Amino acid sequence: MAIYLALALTFFNFVGTTAARVVLTLYALELGASATAVGLLGGLLFLFPLLLSWPIGIAADRMGGRPLIMFGSVCGALSLTLPFFFASLPALYVAAALNGLALAFYHVTLQYLVGELSRPDERARNFSNFSLAGAATNFVGPMIAGFSIDAFGHAAASLIAASQPFIAVLLLLAWGRLFPPGRGEAARATGPGPRLIDREVVYMLILSGMVQLGYDLFQFYLPIYAHAIGLSASAIGAVLSTLAVAAFAVRMFLARLVKQYSGQKLLLAVFVMGALGYALVPFSSNAFVLGAIAFVFGLGMGIGIPLTVILMFDSSAEGRSGQTLGLRLTANNLVRVGGPIVFGAVGTALGLAPVFWIVATILGGGALLARSWRGR
Repeated sequence: MAIYLALALTFFNFVGTTAARVVLTLYALELGASATAVGLLGGLLFLFPLLLSWPIGIAADRMGGRPLIMFGSVCGALSLTLPFFFASLPALYVAAALNGLALAFYHVTLQYLVGELSRPDERARNFSNFSLAGAATNFVGPMIAGFSIDAFGHAAASLIAASQPFIAVLLLLAWGRLFPPGRGEAARATGPGPRLIDREVVYMLILSGMVQLGYDLFQFYLPIYAHAIGLSASAIGAVLSTLAVAAFAVRMFLARLVKQYSGQKLLLAVFVMGALGYALVPFSSNAFVLGAIAFVFGLGMGIGIPLTVILMFDSSAEGRSGQTLGLRLTANNLVRVGGPIVFGAVGTALGLAPVFWIVATILGGGALLARSWRGR
């Protein structure tokens, strides 16, 4: 029962977050915000996840999941209630920052709970279901936001989006006692130190960051490249949808794949297929070919993120799973913030094709690193 509660909380909280990104962005544009102002709004959504993921992971080990998810869910509901009462850019900035704070708390804590609530033989299946719930919210959240804005306006849409984390609050009030308590003094006794940053954890931090970089930049630069070669907006959307479909489909088989193959072999496949996808894009000038490349890329890289969560949990020391997963999210958020800036400069200086080939080389290096990784 507890694992199903964790998955339900994942769904409702992340629907609120994905809806918030659409509502807050379009609301800002409706209020006349500039592109720079909208960019600042987007940055605020990831500020607290970058700064707080590791400390929150430490807190999860000590306190357990229930109070942290409750705090995050309340922050999520409040963040989306503000724009209903205050139609101004400053209010949207506060809402974005508060929503990012909510994301920081429940993202780390929910991953921690899925791992803690799973027996070793169930862990791959439960993390697979966690990733599928998260993937479903990428569809449901924007749909709720878009239809609500068209039907009721931006202010009311923010309130409708706020209903999702509010449902999470109600679920926690009703069944939150099902979650295990924290480890208290036992976790405090193993506080941050050399055993956390051991060889296996360092390997997984690097590999996880590479996967995040590859997955995010592909979604960012593929539309730019497709537009540059003259594809229509609908064609670009169709190409990106093949990536989403492939990623969702392969995650349905993640538990089976983890049972049949070692983490090393799966990571190797992730990086090889990712590098191949990046390398082939600059040679493509057809929507169908790009769609096929995106589909293959999605089949490989689509399991990369949930797979690194599983392997990171398995690599964590006893009593440190929360802080280890928090450290992973900190590293990944650093990549998400810095990657587009660095490669944006590369694209401006050298053009789009070198960006794809440079990232293909990085992912190729990830494949070599994965070959040398043995795991616990």
